[in-house]
Amino acid sequence: MSTRSDLVASWLDSRAEEMVDFLARLVAEPTENPPGRGLGRCAQLLQEEMRRLGLEPELIEIPAPHTLEDPFIVRGSAGQGGKLLYFHGHYDVVPAQYQGQFALRRENGKLYGRGTADMKGGIVSMLYGAAAAKELGLIRDGRIVIHLVPDEETGSVVGAGHLREHNLIDPSAVAMVTAEPSGTGIWNAARGAISLKISFEAREAHVGQAAFGINTFAHMVHVARPLLAYAEEMAARHTGYPMAPDDPTGSMVVVGGLSGGGSNFNVVPADAWFTVDSRFNPEEDLSAELERMQTLIRDAAAEVDAKVNVEVTQLQPTAGTPVEHPAGVALARCVEEVRGEPAKFEMCGGILENRWYGQLGIPAFGYGAGRLDVSHGPHEHVDEEELFRTAAVYALYAADALA
Repeated sequence: MSTRSDLVASWLDSRAEEMVDFLARLVAEPTENPPGRGLGRCAQLLQEEMRRLGLEPELIEIPAPHTLEDPFIVRGSAGQGGKLLYFHGHYDVVPAQYQGQFALRRENGKLYGRGTADMKGGIVSMLYGAAAAKELGLIRDGRIVIHLVPDEETGSVVGAGHLREHNLIDPSAVAMVTAEPSGTGIWNAARGAISLKISFEAREAHVGQAAFGINTFAHMVHVARPLLAYAEEMAARHTGYPMAPDDPTGSMVVVGGLSGGGSNFNVVPADAWFTVDSRFNPEEDLSAELERMQTLIRDAAAEVDAKVNVEVTQLQPTAGTPVEHPAGVALARCVEEVRGEPAKFEMCGGILENRWYGQLGIPAFGYGAGRLDVSHGPHEHVDEEELFRTAAVYALYAADALA
């Protein structure tokens, strides 16, 4: 007697070449972000494939102001019931290291190309998983809504932020899952982000009259010093969420990732700036940490009478769903059913679009076939069999979450 896993696997096996071909066509669309080009063409491709799979797609145009080229949210659905599950993905990719990455290469059971891991491969698994759930009658009296957005690699305010701003995310949803490259583990939490640009103004002077100048570089170094100490302190504050064995468990703060200023080597610089980029564990209060950093900057600047300006360039909240939440237990059960081994929960070391759903009280997870350690790199790839297994997990999760 066939189990539901057998039925799903059989449905996907018969469409394996379709899935690989679809991924090849997605990879061929160079949706590099930044700068955010080619998004409209890729959205049209996604719409066509979703229509063919019976996923009732529509394109939601995203109006300016933004710097992206022709961006759309692609929204689809499967099922008509009231109980709602979100599948979420992004179709932009980081810039390629070489143009050949936009041609899918199949080698030794792996599929190579830009976006195969993060996360066009995940989109393929997600769409075929949703289609399998619909065609095999697994959704019952429920509904999957699929959101595919164009700008996750540059912060996601334009795409997922548009969904949130225009009340296109229903807080009553039972769960959300995004196809991020979790390496077949389940990301049930993610860090939040604070990014700053700290700028200084003073008085320029030629080296021959340096005594008449006021050196912003000296001001910058003075202000950076307490921030470096702060970074060490935060790195020692460990999260209680499980993480991959080699990942640092403290909150991460990078001081001076970018810096600049001055007009010439022989001139006292009248301007200087540097950045601070942070990834805070879910246990931290981002508002309190932003105030701490701003206070450190103000106090250090006052000590040397520096004229300083602090610009907050990114402020994104953390996300976290407890391992024991019923939605997470159900997802872990589906992973084990397909893979034959217990699922592991981990916190993602970066930020995820889970946060847009988590802010509304929706339990949110990242689960995908790709691996983080190869994403964004010159040899980005996804294991072909994992592409199909992950699609099966999505189909079964729809059945369980919407039961």
